[in-house]
Amino acid sequence: MSKYELVNLFAGAGGLDLAARDLGVPAVGIEWDAHICATRRAAGLATKEGDVRAFNPNDFPSANVLAGGPPCQTFTVAGTGVGRRALSDVLHFMQRMTLREDVREPLAQLEDPRTGLVLEPLRWALAALDSGTPYEAVVLEQVPTVLPVWRAMGDVLSVEGYSVASGVLRAEEFGVPQTRRRAVLIARRYGTAALPKTTHQPYPKNASAAPSDPTLPPCVTMGEALDRPQPFHMVSNYGCGADPKARGRRTSAEPAFTVTGKIRRSKVTTEDGTELERLTCAEAGQLQGFPADYPWAGQGKTQQIGDATPPILATHILTAALV
Repeated sequence: MSKYELVNLFAGAGGLDLAARDLGVPAVGIEWDAHICATRRAAGLATKEGDVRAFNPNDFPSANVLAGGPPCQTFTVAGTGVGRRALSDVLHFMQRMTLREDVREPLAQLEDPRTGLVLEPLRWALAALDSGTPYEAVVLEQVPTVLPVWRAMGDVLSVEGYSVASGVLRAEEFGVPQTRRRAVLIARRYGTAALPKTTHQPYPKNASAAPSDPTLPPCVTMGEALDRPQPFHMVSNYGCGADPKARGRRTSAEPAFTVTGKIRRSKVTTEDGTELERLTCAEAGQLQGFPADYPWAGQGKTQQIGDATPPILATHILTAALV
């Protein structure tokens, strides 16, 4: 894949960049948070520190693949919900962008300015098209509630000559030892876009349920991912359906709940309820699919981990977009 070079907007701690490196694709990430940038640099990842809105495609002239995972706080179910309430506004601004209007100033006036950041990848993609050097592929991921935005953005890119696929992927179906759902968009300038094929069985809500595809291995468990005495139980740091009173419990023979920035609040116990040492940052990173020795740096390490793209999932997404 040496013919590709990637620019990653809202790059985070490096999950997608690690995937690109494993695939032999040079990548540079734009990230504004100094602590996250410290982690990225410690991991040897090319980084431009600053606000995505201050850059343009011509700042990265050799990049022919665009990727991004805009901030999810205003869209996530556990967050404020501002983004979900502003969805119609976001879609309206998207239509104005197709007319090549510069909407950055009114986007910044939304109730939460982070909401408008979800449209930054489209600004970059359209700017590259208008300059005569369109990206060969566009890869985006976010929380599932952003799927309507990805679908609308896909419609825009289709008109501009891209083949587009979008949908929600389950991380455990790709070998990540946690249940995590992500809305993904893959757009290709050449060839037919398709989401990656699953490699593992989904996590069954009913333990006695028959596997949907017996030819696939079962999902990876916490016990397999972590070097801890087994068996153990993990009590979620948040409630099922974002209800803190409905805290879930899983055993080491199951994948973890979605890893968030509050993962270290999750209790770890023996089968009889004796409390054990809570997850270290390294272990939380492993549940995201990062190496055990990944050099988390700076402040807010658990938030960096919770916000990261699982490298294993990113590898499958990038492979589907570029092969």
